[in-house]
Amino acid sequence: MRIDIGLPMELDWEIAPTQCRREDDGALVVVAPARTDMFVDPAGGEPVVTAPRLLGPAPEGDFQFSARVRVDFADSFDAGCLLVYAGPRHWAKLAYERSPQGAGMAVSVITREFSDDANGFVVADGAALWLRIARLGPAWAFHASTDGKWWEFVRHFRLDQGEEPVRIGLEAQAPIGSGCSVTFDRIAFTDSRLADLRDGR
Repeated sequence: MRIDIGLPMELDWEIAPTQCRREDDGALVVVAPARTDMFVDPAGGEPVVTAPRLLGPAPEGDFQFSARVRVDFADSFDAGCLLVYAGPRHWAKLAYERSPQGAGMAVSVITREFSDDANGFVVADGAALWLRIARLGPAWAFHASTDGKWWEFVRHFRLDQGEEPVRIGLEAQAPIGSGCSVTFDRIAFTDSRLADLRDGR
């Protein structure tokens, strides 16, 4: 099923969610099935790439892609994410995720064969979090914001070519729980280059 969220390309569900609906204000609500995740354990084991994800071809050149994310947190690692995907062993996600201590956090996972998992900052209870992906030539940058204006630097990295052409989009997950509802809104895309990684813009 193709979904129009205002990006300059068509997006399709590679893995469909339990439920997907548009609200009257245009927000996209995605419900992840139980025990779905995207993670390749660096300690070993088979890749887990079962989370529902909505993806489309990454446009050429530099760009910025952002969305406000709200998550109905219930269990540890419930999350809503922006995703850069180049195959089951080459991808990166910027997540608004529930920690085992119950806090919402900005979390990033970079996967090049195995996942490199890093926690960012804690978000006040119940607040939304803006997430942003930027492409800068051969590199990518992740930022997160509590107000959609001041952006905290999260990661700067290269993904390089994976098994598939690079696609970008949205993802929702519930790794250990019975399901997770994520709302994506204020989705924005610009083909302008991010001028500075660390000046908050």
